[in-house]
Amino acid sequence: MDWSGGETRRAISSQKIVYIMMDKIIRKALYTTVGIVAGTTERLQNAIDELVSKGKISAEDGKKVVDDVVKTTDHKKDEYENRFRNLIDNVLSKLNLPQGDAYEKLEKRIKSLEVKLGLLAKELESQRKVVSGTDDNEESTAKKSSRKTKKA
Repeated sequence: MDWSGGETRRAISSQKIVYIMMDKIIRKALYTTVGIVAGTTERLQNAIDELVSKGKISAEDGKKVVDDVVKTTDHKKDEYENRFRNLIDNVLSKLNLPQGDAYEKLEKRIKSLEVKLGLLAKELESQRKVVSGTDDNEESTAKKSSRKTKKA
């Protein structure tokens, strides 16, 4: 039986990997969204500038169109971020993984239990020595007397 906590550490490590992967996916999705919005806004601004320079719309109307699109995009961005967060939360809840403080508490508890287990293992070993009839003092005394016998 593995008393070192190896199985538990592997389970926690796999959960960390899931969190890291999810974090990377979320970041990539958000950066991609920001890039798309920035690119679209820039293309729109260029198109509006061209229409203004050709005299098809006034500079004021062009500015209003761009401002409206930016405002709508900001509103939609928040909406999509909320949808994405809800999706991630649903996935994490279905995986039944501890999140946030619960994860940290579990790590601390496992470390504490590993320390206690180590202390119990040492205690058990010392009790085995006592039961077998030798303890550290008897062993060292026996070794010293055998050395004295050999020297004499």
